[in-house]
Amino acid sequence: MSHAERAVTRAHREEWARVVAAVTRRFGDLDLAEESAAEAFAVAVERWPADGVPPNPGAWLTTTANHKAIDRIRRESKRDEKQKEARVVHDDSPPEPLGVIDDDRLRLIFTCCHPALAVQARLALTLRMVGGLTVPEIARAFLVSENTVGQRITRAKAKVKAARIPYRVPSADDLPARVSGVLTVLFLVFNEGYLATGPDTDPVRQDLTAEAIRLTRLIRSLLPDDGEVAGLLALMLLIEARRPARVSAGGELVPLAEQDRGAWDAELIGEGHRLVRSRLAAAAAGVAPGRYQILAAINAVHTSARDIRDTDWSQVLALYDQLVRVDPSPMVALNRAIAVAELDGPEVALAAVDRLEPVLSGYHAYHVTRADLLRRLGRSRESRVAYDRAIELAGNTAETAYLTRRRDQLG
Repeated sequence: MSHAERAVTRAHREEWARVVAAVTRRFGDLDLAEESAAEAFAVAVERWPADGVPPNPGAWLTTTANHKAIDRIRRESKRDEKQKEARVVHDDSPPEPLGVIDDDRLRLIFTCCHPALAVQARLALTLRMVGGLTVPEIARAFLVSENTVGQRITRAKAKVKAARIPYRVPSADDLPARVSGVLTVLFLVFNEGYLATGPDTDPVRQDLTAEAIRLTRLIRSLLPDDGEVAGLLALMLLIEARRPARVSAGGELVPLAEQDRGAWDAELIGEGHRLVRSRLAAAAAGVAPGRYQILAAINAVHTSARDIRDTDWSQVLALYDQLVRVDPSPMVALNRAIAVAELDGPEVALAAVDRLEPVLSGYHAYHVTRADLLRRLGRSRESRVAYDRAIELAGNTAETAYLTRRRDQLG
């Protein structure tokens, strides 16, 4: 890959959301913004190898996207109306109130997460418009077909336009009721960055994890007393702290039990632990913790152990029991079974995992968990079959490499 090609790839990861948000703010049209941004990147692919990479790729892409948007408006014979909406011609009218904080990407997130949209549509639209994820990547995150994701995004953009959903951060009074959906989306964006999907994708996309953390910090600055905002930030920090040990030098996924804990980011762990402790104090005062706070507490237990053998599995299981009451999903049950294996043995855990087969048979983590439990029980042939299925469903080359090695070690 040439220098220019690498620059375009990097710019897409780092600047996509900025370009889409800037064009949306100017023209108020998500379809136009997405199409114009895509055209701008296509122009970069053509011109940067010959002309050189511009000193400020983001500004170049935004300017190009704006020009593409104006060209499209002219082609559609809507120049006067659209230019007036976009203030292409200077006017002295006061700007629309921006809400309690001024950030283009945060405005874009709240627009995409508006309660007028169906929940699944909010998630898909935000991952596409803000995260810059492709439809196949979003489909993998949702465990649904690509066609379903495409339809959700199309319907969501049409709804935003038809309902005239405002492009702004909500007011201080409206913000608490709107934040829950945003947190869900940010966590999905973070997860996609922490272990990205796609065979040709870097296993870790720090741009996405950093963006999710940055936007979560912004939301926490707005709602400093919201426990779930603090919980999500703590969860992200404690997971991000382990990123340097997540993938080996050879490009293979390194599971928690095998990671070099000395490579973890102590500063991020310290900040995450402080946030967890602050929420524990609130829980002691009678404020029930939510899903993100409990997940953060589980990760705090893991990051408190200097060695995997020092992990307080009884505390982990107790936290999962608490989480099941808040979020009785099959994925929570699957993760709980891993803790059960450490306390009650792999046979008890396998029985719990097998009960999840009807709903998780198409999810790779289900087969990874079964393969490991079967290996520990000495049932090598069945373990190999489970590893084969996990490899087939694996999201990227780092995970495939790890699972292949584990399978081949069975003999």
